Amino acid sequence: MARPRKSVSCPVETTLRVVAGRWKALVIYYLLEDVLRFNELHRLLRGISPRTLTKQLRELERDGIIRRKVHAEVPPRVEYSLTPLGRSLEPVLLSMGEWGEAYAHRVPARTG
Repeated sequence: MARPRKSVSCPVETTLRVVAGRWKALVIYYLLEDVLRFNELHRLLRGISPRTLTKQLRELERDGIIRRKVHAEVPPRVEYSLTPLGRSLEPVLLSMGEWGEAYAHRVPARTG
């Protein structure tokens, strides 16, 4: 028997569900600037595996945050961009960046 889905009890939890994880917020951040191809994103996100990037992109597309456009060319050209819903996260990410700049000295650095 399938478990009922947990209902979201807090608006912050809704936001975190969309941007949580090490890479999703960064993918959105880079797409705020431009439409990017897979390899461009992969180069920008140093340390991410192609498999993980593919998974993150699929989840963001499923949630309506990014758009995947396949151009009818040989070889196919695939571009990723933000949807209006994804673009609405811009002030959230910019605020997170400002907070990080202001308080990075108070948060212990992680190793490994």
